[in-house]
Amino acid sequence: MTKIKRIQPWRRFASVVQAVIIIGLPFLRIRGESALRFDIPSLRLHFFGASVWMEEFFIVLIAIIFLTFLFVFITLMFGRIWCGWACPQAVLIDLTPFADKAKSKGMPYRLGAYSAVLLASAVVAADLIWYFVSPYEFIQGLAAGSPGNVVWGFWIVITGIIFLDISLLRHKFCATVCPYAKLQSALFDGKTLVIAFDPGRKDECMKCMACVRACPVGIDIRDGLDSACVSCAECVDSCAKVMGPGGKKSLIGYFFGLPGETGGILRQNAIITGSVTAVFLVFFIYLLITRALFDMTVLPNYSYPPRFEAGAGVINSYILSVTNRGRDDAVVTVEAKAQNSIAEVVPARVPVRAGEMKKIAVYVAFRNSGKIRTIKNIDISIGSLKPGRVLVTKQARFIYPDGG
Repeated sequence: MTKIKRIQPWRRFASVVQAVIIIGLPFLRIRGESALRFDIPSLRLHFFGASVWMEEFFIVLIAIIFLTFLFVFITLMFGRIWCGWACPQAVLIDLTPFADKAKSKGMPYRLGAYSAVLLASAVVAADLIWYFVSPYEFIQGLAAGSPGNVVWGFWIVITGIIFLDISLLRHKFCATVCPYAKLQSALFDGKTLVIAFDPGRKDECMKCMACVRACPVGIDIRDGLDSACVSCAECVDSCAKVMGPGGKKSLIGYFFGLPGETGGILRQNAIITGSVTAVFLVFFIYLLITRALFDMTVLPNYSYPPRFEAGAGVINSYILSVTNRGRDDAVVTVEAKAQNSIAEVVPARVPVRAGEMKKIAVYVAFRNSGKIRTIKNIDISIGSLKPGRVLVTKQARFIYPDGG
């Protein structure tokens, strides 16, 4: 059982920290872009200094799989700890306790409370939008009175949904609607962390009903585990307050499994789930580290057919589409070779801005016309200005003109 006599102050602290992080994160900029935002126009995910393009979204898929297994592992080990300590829904409820009191108060208090809830709902709805639209652009557009019809529509709808949730549903959503809450119960086993009443001390219970009155979903924890429990630990503190004057600990607390049961916390299903989670985390980090910041496609330049020119040899032209997925402008070198022969390439250097896909015509010339007749394919590479560093290599068809 936990030795913490008052759990709620720690939960309130966790709620405030989470609120600050969630609201403040869109304003954090790393190298000129949001720390975490999916930019809809460019279909890019900005992730703490890296920009993941749509064609790289297999990296996001691996991240989603990792998060799924992480949630399963956390649920298996710590039960509904997410619901009680980290769920944004719970944070909103914890930060708006006046909404519960409004039902039993007069009209002035009720009007003020619901106005505050509406304001909080608008802020939260705007914050959700900021993960897709830069908050700086949003605020600038709002100040000018024209954030855009789409943004206006989403803001109004999301604000309305959050307002109804906070003012009417509150913990009822967690106990009856939330699908994750139902899934969590199916993932529990005999050693999952739960909040439970210690049946070995039931004779000490004074039947004061303090735990029942404190429970936001109205369950009696003394009757055993209940799927509606949101692990808020209100019952723990209420019982501790009653038992404390007698020098006794709360009859309710956190237990790995039901009180009195034996067995290790590390068990086979936890080890397997944790291992799979770790594998996907390592794979995700590997993909981030090894992802190519540049890409290139090569197509024939049909407006410039292959030709033979005196002094220049045989010339083929290609259209290069060079994509810079990095966060910095770059100048890439262009090289071409075949059968250990190095071709002359014009232009030999191409500047590409950060986040740009640039199309450019390049001209590849081989001077040894006799040897060229045996060349069928060539390798075109782009590299950095650092010597010997090749970024991308693609193969292209090299054509010897008739009559040359």
